[in-house]
Amino acid sequence: MPFNVLVTDLSMPGRCGMELIRQVKDEVPKLAILVLTMHEEDEYAARAIRAGALGYMTKEAAGSQLVNAIRRVASGRPYISMEVAEQLAIEAMPTHEKLPHTALSDREFEVFNLLVNGKSVTEIATVLHLSAKTVSTHKTRILQKMQSSSLADLVRYAVAHELLLPLRK
Repeated sequence: MPFNVLVTDLSMPGRCGMELIRQVKDEVPKLAILVLTMHEEDEYAARAIRAGALGYMTKEAAGSQLVNAIRRVASGRPYISMEVAEQLAIEAMPTHEKLPHTALSDREFEVFNLLVNGKSVTEIATVLHLSAKTVSTHKTRILQKMQSSSLADLVRYAVAHELLLPLRK
């Protein structure tokens, strides 16, 4: 029996959740995707919506809202909070000044999150099922895009912009 909605998380071993969303949308364009995750909305929600998800909710909200969210995305309507809608609208405005972290790819943002939470290149490689060389390349690109000279600069930036996200379990 075919299905109409995919409920997925962003934190999965070996694969960036955003990559999965894009792949699913490429392979099954009409499939509605609802992201159900532990990650707070601030940065990940807008990225998930831009990648092709139709809805986004945190696991904290799922108890009372999950069925409604599934019904909304199954009917082709988006399910996002007012905060996410506002963030997307602000980003679409021509006068919106882009912060450096918004230039990071989804994988770079994932590596950035792990770096600022104290994970080493080797640990990140293990968690994301990548080579240490690939993670080092991501780290170099992150430093360049963020115009930072050290990991300490990245941590200060993450704290200042409230980007420290919980690590995957």
